[in-house]
Amino acid sequence: MRFKTLAAVAALATVSYAAQAHGPTRQKVSQTIEINAPADKVWAVLGNFQDGSWIPVVEKTEGKGGNEVKASRVLTLKGGATVEEELAKYDAEKKTYMYRITKVDVKTLPVNDYSSTIEVEGDGAKSKVTWRGAFYRGYMNNDPPPDLNDDASKAAVLGLYKAGLDNVKAKAEKGS
Repeated sequence: MRFKTLAAVAALATVSYAAQAHGPTRQKVSQTIEINAPADKVWAVLGNFQDGSWIPVVEKTEGKGGNEVKASRVLTLKGGATVEEELAKYDAEKKTYMYRITKVDVKTLPVNDYSSTIEVEGDGAKSKVTWRGAFYRGYMNNDPPPDLNDDASKAAVLGLYKAGLDNVKAKAEKGS
């Protein structure tokens, strides 16, 4: 009898702990832009994984491996912070690639376990670029500070996507 009571108490404690220990959920965001330029011209702006110059906050890109899976790059941002990334998938024919951030300070970008896909779709003289990301917030425990919560993480990523896609649009439409 005593064993059953102890087992019941242990089970309740586990359920209670699990309910309290629920951490962050994976966030997903997506940003799309229409561009008045053919897909090949748009892909020429953002299709080289080793060139992050189309992202306005990037000062320089250093990397190795070209556009091969497992290629890496370090983006040095204006102000000196760095973001390390690795290419997971690349398909030039379909004009898409997927990469992961392998190292970033949450003060720079408040995310953890970030992966992203960029895709260019063409329709004659027009294109559509979609940048999608999935990640956890910058603070992985319960009760995150406001600058590292889900909303702050989503806002930071969406701000980055909007600025990057607006810049791709400006570069691709220039001279079109």
